Amino acid sequence: MLRWTFSFIIIALIAGVLGFGGIAGAAAGIAKICFYIFIVLFIVSLVFNRTPKL
Repeated sequence: MLRWTFSFIIIALIAGVLGFGGIAGAAAGIAKICFYIFIVLFIVSLVFNRTPKL
């Protein structure tokens, strides 16, 4: 998931440099959504993957 975020950030930067504002904004928005999903899944995996200490 984090790889997708970095990919969309790179696409947004390249599109922004080349002057494609709409594509850059869309790619940045998708990157932001992917990053938030990654953070939520990371926190959920930390909470639910705890091993009980005996």
